Amino acid sequence: MSSPGPDTAGTAAHRARALDALPGPGALPVLGNVLQLELPRLHQQLEDWAAQYGAIYRLQIGRQRFVCIADPDLIGAILRLRPEHWRRVRRLEQIAREIGANGVFSAEGASWSRQRRMVMAAFDPGHLKRFFPRQVLITERLLARWQRAADSGLALELQPELMRYSVDTVAGLALGVDVDTIEEQQDPLQRHLDTVLPVVFRRLNAPLPYWRWIRLPADRDFDRHLAQMHRIMREMIDSARKRMRAAPSLAEHPTNLLEAMLAVRDTDGDALSEEELVGNVFTILLAGEDTTANTLAWTLWLLHEDRDCWLRLVDEADHVLGDQDMPRSFDALREFAWLAACVDESMRLRPVAPLIYLETQRDTALGGLAIPRGTGAILLMRFAAIDAGRLPDAGSFDPQRWLDRGSSQRASLNHVTRPFGGGPRLCPGRYLALLETKMLLSMLARNFELVDVATASGGAPPERMAFTMHPEGLRMRLARRLH
Repeated sequence: MSSPGPDTAGTAAHRARALDALPGPGALPVLGNVLQLELPRLHQQLEDWAAQYGAIYRLQIGRQRFVCIADPDLIGAILRLRPEHWRRVRRLEQIAREIGANGVFSAEGASWSRQRRMVMAAFDPGHLKRFFPRQVLITERLLARWQRAADSGLALELQPELMRYSVDTVAGLALGVDVDTIEEQQDPLQRHLDTVLPVVFRRLNAPLPYWRWIRLPADRDFDRHLAQMHRIMREMIDSARKRMRAAPSLAEHPTNLLEAMLAVRDTDGDALSEEELVGNVFTILLAGEDTTANTLAWTLWLLHEDRDCWLRLVDEADHVLGDQDMPRSFDALREFAWLAACVDESMRLRPVAPLIYLETQRDTALGGLAIPRGTGAILLMRFAAIDAGRLPDAGSFDPQRWLDRGSSQRASLNHVTRPFGGGPRLCPGRYLALLETKMLLSMLARNFELVDVATASGGAPPERMAFTMHPEGLRMRLARRLH
């Protein structure tokens, strides 16, 4: 479907067809479509409905009405009109406030603008380059751990391995903390973090916010994890304040995001509230653990499934790194063109954020449809990217398609693939995510044979949604390469 972008003029909204005229699955009174939703595979279910009802259809979750949008033209138009016309659904911001995680991801309005500038500065390429020696150290720890696993023939549970790497990276870069979850296998930080996003996802899709009145056993257990998370974060913040008191120059020249936030908070109380400070620490830890780790897991599985692609990555790592075991300079990462193409192709086929929940802040018209203020929108970010009518051989893992620059296919890829979102609220952590993926995959290709990346059954790993989309049950076995 090709459609004009949103038109906020009143006359256009008046001429547009009503939301109720859209096709969609039948809904019950009050509950809407809630009983039909299969949360672990919600993204696939919504994609199936898009194939059945079209690229724009209606859905109802409790009393909240949604329009589901799979058309890339309309998705791009909506993303460009954030945050003035479209915002994240209000329930997400409410949930984030309830758990103390209302940082830059869920914030809106002036609060988002203030936090965004600070977070963007912390994750810009210049700061990443200064952080790079710490990234090398973290990668060295993982290399040593995986060498021990290879020597013992141990099959590694892939998700926890990658999540430890991501948590150590983001905690070091953004918070100035060496948590070292790679070596400390029982680290409580990751154990508590793992409980958060599944709960947020369930609550986001619940017909009513029952947890505000009734605490089920699962909610009480989550409360205990949440209390420990906040204790750990407070310790991180207190430690950073002590460092800054001992070295006052850090207020003028902060070395990480937490120091920058503290400098603003402690010199101008109106600039950043204590709630925003804690919320951003929480948000960064959550995002750092989940999104990059899941992207790496999907990429490793896809590379294992395509031996030729893996061997080409090994050749590239040998060529770029020479006798080094991993990139030892920041600039060396730019040389991994094939590796970058593999990651891009993985994010096209298995994006970790296949759904984006928004709502309109004013009456608007979108693609000939009148959308009243407060209506929700669920953007189906993958649907067009795997559509055989848009891309040749769309279901296949083919990194080469990303290297054919100047072709019409390349333009199509950029139009339908948005793994980091788009518009003013483009993911600020995208450069860090790409740094992590390049470091880990190049280290792996240079040092190990990828013996196996598979589930216990040997089949394709199920796609599971728990706010982000992850592969279920992958294990990895490695062997040392003989150079």
